[in-house]
Amino acid sequence: MSAPPIEITTVSSPTELAEVNEVLAGIWGTDVPLAPVEFLVAIAHTGGYVAAARSGDSIVGASIAVLALHRGEPALHSHVTGVIPDVRATGVGRAIKLHQRAWAVEHDLGWITWTFDPLVRRNAWFNIAVLGADVESYLPSFYGSMTDSINVGDDSDRLLAAWKLDVALPNQPRDGTGFDDVELVATPDDVVTLRRTDPGAAVRWRTTTRGALSAALEAGRPIVGFTRDGNYVIGSTP
Repeated sequence: MSAPPIEITTVSSPTELAEVNEVLAGIWGTDVPLAPVEFLVAIAHTGGYVAAARSGDSIVGASIAVLALHRGEPALHSHVTGVIPDVRATGVGRAIKLHQRAWAVEHDLGWITWTFDPLVRRNAWFNIAVLGADVESYLPSFYGSMTDSINVGDDSDRLLAAWKLDVALPNQPRDGTGFDDVELVATPDDVVTLRRTDPGAAVRWRTTTRGALSAALEAGRPIVGFTRDGNYVIGSTP
């Protein structure tokens, strides 16, 4: 018997928002809600974005985003988006981001921004190569100390991704093909596992990658792609 189709909708009732919180806490492996239900009610009530992806009666993914400004233009800042392990690599994450994009366009917003860990290879591939987002800046220790099972024991460095909504989605992976004079910055195979099995190696990866990506972005050298085997592709100064 095939799985029920995925349905993505915005949600606003306290009951639905509590379900969203429970699913996201499970994904991140924490007993502490990623956002209190009262805060989610406020976000939904004031025009922000809270969405759930359902398969039948079960929530399998969710996203929370707040209204913001980017480069002085109305934007949506996506605070957290996640899917449960059972549906990863099935297209649910992409479907949620496309739903978020369509919602932002419908509400006359020019950008969607979000942050992601530079060392999580699958997220870098998804955000840069698949979605075609640009990387605007490197944010060291952005959230301070974190205690969830994914991030514990490491600095919370993040890259700021910006998705300009009047630019078409890439029709092929944005992997740096076609650019000359590039520099490659590698990432570990699985930094989440490495934090548990070899914390010292995870710290070394963090330090090296932070230095290389920060220096490139501060010098005006853009990240023009991410390769399938886990390398940031740094272009030349415009």
